[in-house]
Amino acid sequence: MGTQHEVTRKQPLLNANGRIGEPGWAKQLVWDYNRDCIAAPWYRRKEWDYYLVGDGQTGVAFTLSDLGYAGMASVSFLNYMDWTEHTETIVEPLPRGKYGLGCCSGRGSCGVTHPKIRLSYTAEKNKRRIYCRFPEFLEGKALEADIVLYEPDMDTMCIATPWAEKPTAFYYNQKINCMPACGWVKLGEEKHRFTPDSAMGVLDWGRGVWTYDNTWYWGTGSGWHDGEPFGFNLGYGFSDRSSASENMVFYRNRAHKLDEVTFMIPRNDEGGYAFMEPWYLTSNDGRFVGSFTPRMDRQANINLLAVRSVQHQVFGCFSGKVTLDDGTVLDIRDFLCAVEVIHNMY
Repeated sequence: MGTQHEVTRKQPLLNANGRIGEPGWAKQLVWDYNRDCIAAPWYRRKEWDYYLVGDGQTGVAFTLSDLGYAGMASVSFLNYMDWTEHTETIVEPLPRGKYGLGCCSGRGSCGVTHPKIRLSYTAEKNKRRIYCRFPEFLEGKALEADIVLYEPDMDTMCIATPWAEKPTAFYYNQKINCMPACGWVKLGEEKHRFTPDSAMGVLDWGRGVWTYDNTWYWGTGSGWHDGEPFGFNLGYGFSDRSSASENMVFYRNRAHKLDEVTFMIPRNDEGGYAFMEPWYLTSNDGRFVGSFTPRMDRQANINLLAVRSVQHQVFGCFSGKVTLDDGTVLDIRDFLCAVEVIHNMY
């Protein structure tokens, strides 16, 4: 069992030496992120805002990232009815902060305007807006989206952890699950509307300085269980997690902290992962146990010399038992979620 150190006091993220002052996890952004305190050159900074929004029929994902060497804007359109997807990614060299990614997840605006895409995020109190227009997205058809996510009084997952081999490297992250969604996404002439009673979104907000070669495992789900908001965030694989993991269940907008989680992914005959065969997800405290049935593998292999990323984001359904902090056991059946394995060299 890990130490699972909860941080509750507002404080700077980094001390005078560029190291995390108090590593651990929190339910809100208690650490203040200040780029002036980073003990690394600008090209080693990694910053991103990723949104995944959907209901039982359609999903759409947006990524805006400044990885130092390269800037990236990516959009995925996900069809959960026939389990197909299409992703388009725009890469630019040396963005140098021009996207305006903020130091706090809850306010401000950021975006990219490029000949191939316009993508903007705006955050204010209890509400976020995503706007996207991608004129040549799929077979000459444009993708356009205008979505508002509502953020009620809710717990979130926050974590700040260093790398043991390089203490000035750090991972600072917030995941906000179970945000009701309203708006629409249009592909060609087909328009799909999201309504707050059937659609939810998640934000993955990341800031940090990473070592070059890392593999992360991440699982996310946002929806309902017996009419109540339910979701989870699972993650591991990089940085020194001795102070905290980022594994958390959300129910009725409150967080329930888990210890360590493992994705038991079957292997193929060559020894690699068989991503489309059933997985088993389990926590060492026995509070999150079940099976994941894959239905769609969104793959990407980005190779830009200094920046490489091999991605498998697998969408499917989770069924299992989830135990809350008070001992209540939730019997989860066919819960739509995404579980991914991503190997980054950047």
